[in-house]
Amino acid sequence: MDLTHGTEQYKIGRAKKMMLWFGIISMAMMFAGLTSAYVVSKSRPDWISNFELPDAFFWSTIVIVLSSVTLWLAKKAISADNLKKGTIFLLSTLVLAALFVFLQFKSFQEIISAGYYFTGSESTVTTSFVYVVVLAHLAHLAGGIIVLFVLIYNHFKQRYHSGQTLGLELGGTYWHFVDALWVYLFLFLYFFR
Repeated sequence: MDLTHGTEQYKIGRAKKMMLWFGIISMAMMFAGLTSAYVVSKSRPDWISNFELPDAFFWSTIVIVLSSVTLWLAKKAISADNLKKGTIFLLSTLVLAALFVFLQFKSFQEIISAGYYFTGSESTVTTSFVYVVVLAHLAHLAGGIIVLFVLIYNHFKQRYHSGQTLGLELGGTYWHFVDALWVYLFLFLYFFR
């Protein structure tokens, strides 16, 4: 297969998708390193083996999975030129993203209320890892929220329709990755104590 064939628009789209996948692989490697360090640190004598994750982490996991569903429904609606439905699903995704962030910070409050801190004399290596992993994910989620704003802006500018969904595909791929990453991190932190 000759990779030089295709329209200029097709080649640009393929290049953008490849760049996105390089970024996603880099992020995955970063979190693989963090979770590997977590595993190695479990052998430390000061590791807290009975640390319980806050309930808000569970609820935030449900919320972020729902946000992936609403973004998928938005792309499906816009691909079918149902722009009104697409608007509803895009805005729903943004609301769910905001709810996810709220629940993450509520989780931090629950951890602190339980007497665990990120730094200082009361901190532990266990809680420090939880904070670092969650904050690193939130930083990537912030990028995802910016992507959502761009998708919503472009949608209102009517740049997406049945023949033009590259931006939605790219944004959706990143968003679904960030969502799947959180599900992995939650399950990792929940089951690997």
